[in-house]
Amino acid sequence: MSTKPGKTVYVYKPPAAPTFAEFRAGGERRRAFLRYYIKDNLNNLVDLAVHFGLKLLPTDLCSAAGAKIGLFAMPRFHKVAVRRARENLKVLMPEASEAERETVLRKNWENQGRLMTEFSIIRRVALTPGRIKSLDVNELVEIAADGPLVLAGMHLGNWEMMASPLSEAGLRLNANYVPPGGRARAWIAQKVRLDNGVVLMPPGRDGVKPALKVLKEGGIVSMFCDEGFRGWIRGPFFGRPPHLDGNLALAVKLARRGGARIVPWYMLRDDGVNFTFNRLPVITLPPEESPGARLMDDVMMLNDVLEPVIRAHLDQWYFLDSAL
Repeated sequence: MSTKPGKTVYVYKPPAAPTFAEFRAGGERRRAFLRYYIKDNLNNLVDLAVHFGLKLLPTDLCSAAGAKIGLFAMPRFHKVAVRRARENLKVLMPEASEAERETVLRKNWENQGRLMTEFSIIRRVALTPGRIKSLDVNELVEIAADGPLVLAGMHLGNWEMMASPLSEAGLRLNANYVPPGGRARAWIAQKVRLDNGVVLMPPGRDGVKPALKVLKEGGIVSMFCDEGFRGWIRGPFFGRPPHLDGNLALAVKLARRGGARIVPWYMLRDDGVNFTFNRLPVITLPPEESPGARLMDDVMMLNDVLEPVIRAHLDQWYFLDSAL
């Protein structure tokens, strides 16, 4: 197990489009030009066709197809990720048998496949009565009425299902996110989240000031405090030495500076395309003698709320195949 994820200040820079001068330069620069405008655009067309084609499928069939894809593709085309997941399961489930860990791994593959295809039908699922249990929107509206909130989500089940119901209830979720690779995939991710009512802030360090502004105006910032960053799990700590690099620290810093409470939550998949929303008790950070005096204590407090939940649902955790 690595004990130090490495301090990184993340600044997002979208890839620049090659100019015709790159083509004229020849060599690798010309090949990069051709990849960008020909090969990448062919991939973009495939991504768009798949995304909009999946919308035509019935809800349950769309999700079930993803489960089959996950079971087929993960062990064949993502061997490094599978190896890391198996290593992580040995660490995180030391008392389990190999057969039990393999069952968790296969369920994780199914969930990852479902996530992929369900991205085309998120709003349809989220707004269909009965698909999400225990999502008491009125309760969250009342909590938000008492002051700014940091919604601390976890990448379990299908977390994307939460935004639409809250947006329909009038809650404005502000979130930053890292666009996926590929221009079409980045466009799809942005469009889906905007359609679901999410207000997108700049990713990385550039999103901190806008997030703080939202909180000081009494609003809601949505973020995820479990994270796999560049292939490494930055949070939760899972027994490793705690650190201040990542969203666990950012969440408590924003809550402190913005006078906000923290609301941990997660969305578990029950079966197929049915989910249960879970909200943990609201966290009000204790008083501190001086700014930053409790920072590590606050981070550990939040970690210790989230980590047991993730340990209990590794079969649905998106970052199971990132490195510890």
